[in-house]
Amino acid sequence: MAGTIDAKLKDLGIELPEPAAPVANYVPFVQVGNTLFLSGQVPLVGGKLEYVGKVGAEISEDDGKAAARVCAVNLIAQMKAACGGDLEKVKRVVRLGGFVNSTPEFGNQPEVVNGASDLMVAVFGDKGKHCRTAVSAGGLPRNVAVEVDAVVELE
Repeated sequence: MAGTIDAKLKDLGIELPEPAAPVANYVPFVQVGNTLFLSGQVPLVGGKLEYVGKVGAEISEDDGKAAARVCAVNLIAQMKAACGGDLEKVKRVVRLGGFVNSTPEFGNQPEVVNGASDLMVAVFGDKGKHCRTAVSAGGLPRNVAVEVDAVVELE
């Protein structure tokens, strides 16, 4: 039986992908007690990187926000894997860390990372409200526009 979080994802038209395997020497998540630390997720769709380039140059602010949303979808897929398939175990999204591969003059990193933050609140409601960082990065892995990591409290 699907839980309320799965129903919300369905209502939003989101089908979670298979969680991506790490591309280097790290694990996708680590649980310490009831705290889940999720490695940074990039805008990977169907096994292919999307939104490659710098926000403020090749990537528009709106596309950067869309990239952050994809990162959040991938974070939720990792959360589901960490919870044994049961997203109802997510008690609270505690923190997001947003990294925007942007030009030096671009200053709207918070608006870009809202793509991830807005989705967490849309999916988890009040449990999705979190603290966060939204910073510029001179470059990100594989030159993607955005990477987002998370800290989540579990039941």
